[in-house]
Amino acid sequence: MSVTALDPNSALIVVDLQKGLISLPTVHPMEGVVKQAAALAEAFRDHGLPVVLVNVAGGAPGRTEQPRSRRDYPEGWTDLVPELNRQPHDHLVTKHTPGAFTNTDLEARLRSSAVTQVVIAGVATSNGVEVTARQAFELGFNVTLATDAMTDLHADLHAHSIARVFPRIGETGTTQDIIALLRRGA
Repeated sequence: MSVTALDPNSALIVVDLQKGLISLPTVHPMEGVVKQAAALAEAFRDHGLPVVLVNVAGGAPGRTEQPRSRRDYPEGWTDLVPELNRQPHDHLVTKHTPGAFTNTDLEARLRSSAVTQVVIAGVATSNGVEVTARQAFELGFNVTLATDAMTDLHADLHAHSIARVFPRIGETGTTQDIIALLRRGA
């Protein structure tokens, strides 16, 4: 199923498209993901809708079975990719967990702007994007996921999120599907 509608008060959330992550070996070329996310950001700005740019600057505490990197990040690691063309009215969220809502002002910022729907893009599909989408859904936002503006390190996890998880918490569509709905005012 494809995205059917966008609420008049929608916001775009772009997750973790930052210098420290774009060189990772992803399933889909990062250049295409960045290009699609940048097109979404520009379209949302053109329609006077909020753009939220999220970066990650650490990890959640806690013990896991898989080893996690606990290192100091190099200079510029959290810098957003320049293609996103960050504007002064964009909202920057720096997170320390997979989801963009945990311990940030994101929910309050969206509520103060009367946002009822979020469109989400970024990396990784099965982590930052999925967790942020689940949180948005649990908080009562309508959720749309731009499937060609996201990727993952693992093909099976990317496919699982898109085919099994996302249809249960929102709608999916391509960047062009979403931009077309913006243009129609739907």
